[in-house]
Amino acid sequence: MSSGKGYLGVTPPISTNESSAREKEVTATLMEELRRQGVFESEEESKTREIVLGRLAALVKKFVRRVSLARGLSEAAADAAGGKIYTYGSYRLGVHGSGADIDTLCVVPRHVTREDFFNVFEGMLREMEGVTEVSGVPEAYVPVIKTEISGIPIDLVFAQLSLASIPEDLDLSDDNLLRNLDDQSVRSLNGPRLINEILRLVPNVDVFRDALRCIKLWAKKRAIYSNVNGFLGGVAWAMLVARVCQLYPNAVAGAVVSRFFVIMEKWAWPQPVLLKPIEDGPLQVRVWNPKLYPQDRAHRMPIITPAYPSMCATHNVMASTQQVMTEEFQRGTAIVDDVMLGKAEWSALFEKHDFFHRYRFYLQVSASSRNLDTQNKWSGTVESKIRQLVMRLEFVDALKLAHPFIKGFDVVYYCLSEEEAQAVSRGEIPDAVARRKQEDVAGKEGVITMYTTSFFIGLSIKPKEAGSTGPRRLDISYPTAEFIKMVKLWDKYDESAMTIVVRHIKHTALPDCVFDPGEREAAGRPKKRTRGIKDSPAPAAKRARTEPEIRSRPSSSASPTRPPASSHQVLQSSSAETRASSSMLNELPHTTASANTPDPMTVAASA
Repeated sequence: MSSGKGYLGVTPPISTNESSAREKEVTATLMEELRRQGVFESEEESKTREIVLGRLAALVKKFVRRVSLARGLSEAAADAAGGKIYTYGSYRLGVHGSGADIDTLCVVPRHVTREDFFNVFEGMLREMEGVTEVSGVPEAYVPVIKTEISGIPIDLVFAQLSLASIPEDLDLSDDNLLRNLDDQSVRSLNGPRLINEILRLVPNVDVFRDALRCIKLWAKKRAIYSNVNGFLGGVAWAMLVARVCQLYPNAVAGAVVSRFFVIMEKWAWPQPVLLKPIEDGPLQVRVWNPKLYPQDRAHRMPIITPAYPSMCATHNVMASTQQVMTEEFQRGTAIVDDVMLGKAEWSALFEKHDFFHRYRFYLQVSASSRNLDTQNKWSGTVESKIRQLVMRLEFVDALKLAHPFIKGFDVVYYCLSEEEAQAVSRGEIPDAVARRKQEDVAGKEGVITMYTTSFFIGLSIKPKEAGSTGPRRLDISYPTAEFIKMVKLWDKYDESAMTIVVRHIKHTALPDCVFDPGEREAAGRPKKRTRGIKDSPAPAAKRARTEPEIRSRPSSSASPTRPPASSHQVLQSSSAETRASSSMLNELPHTTASANTPDPMTVAASA
């Protein structure tokens, strides 16, 4: 599909030349590296996906029939009501790898509601053979049920059409289907509709897929692949690659990847990325328009979906995450240039991120509960709000960057007493509990299983201003308190069953679960660094005057003589109490040595 002007896209190609011999050579080595990285799934897994999707399609029809009968429809009408699933995302694009989830849309007739989807269908999923996980997040921007069937993870979204029944040959490209739909259904339908458009708007689908596999792998390795946490999701990355393919229609995959980094590094954001002109339509649905909608003007890196109604796929991007991605584009440009010159291998592009080695200080947000199903929903809700915490942190004067990690870390603790369970819920993990394994409690009575999920935000602090004296104060009490209040507004929040803890920790206090085996030890090997306070040969009395004192104000229920549990802040919402604490932090930067005495910083936080 090409425009009337003979090219795809909103502007002419930058070059229509064929790729050089060197570009074809590096493309071959790129495909070899992608195979080594395991981005292609096995034939067996591919067959399992087809079987799972078939079973899921049958369950959707059964679900629609059950609801139809409950609404008073006849047996014949209930049988004819239909119900279909449509795949989209990486699976529909043909770039999914082993273990990847399948983005799936559930389309139902008008008498089946979203409440039915989360109440009736979610329950049916739990009873389905081979299902090991079901977690609904109805409050998400696009409400979703996350599930795993026969080892295949699936994200299910929902669309209620204004039709009495869903025919087997329903074509979602028909814009008239969008009539009389709510915004959530329109957003859900936009998934498969835009994937079809993307595939029609690239000059060479095979080249597009090979280049996209590379960019997806790079984004995941560098921890910038997460729409919910303010980075780009799979669809946004696909549209960026598709746009570069349009600009170089005859280039091979290696050349497309090379141009990708150069173009994205220099892109004049917030100029939008478009695969085709934005189309207006007769329907009463909102189309992305920064001239009309102030919310659209606020988008920092707008990447606009090509299917009507056009939407911004990157509305979650924040100042902090944009800065992180820009730095990664710059890194990618330098590495790919070296690859083209024969000075580097493709493997250098895919080196693991250094998030947990990059910062001196982190915020750890931990959600916990005593039931796995409850925990799946609770942690999913907390994760969907992490971006709101980051946005609030960006307004803290002393912070230069608040960098969220792209996923949470699940840890299960086995407690032998209520006291141990309460400690875990407060984020204070006793050593005995941390070491205890499931086999250690086998056969014991009264074991309390605590499910926890932790999310991390790296904090980069602004340099001390020239001429300033004394410690600086980093006050994060307001953003953290507002975040906790927001999370607790969830209509299914149960204070007796769910807890959330926000802790400010040093990099040395990061839990082992965030590191690969041996990674922490390798990073902790002695390195040459500039001598700081702790290295100083000054007398102990002088060092004591120089090093900060850790101060902590106990909560109203604490004993005035009780020592603080730790030197970091604990922000807790499992009770009505408000806890505030502050500490003076003077550690050297973790990744960069400083020639000057490190600046003490007071960190205050409360919930």
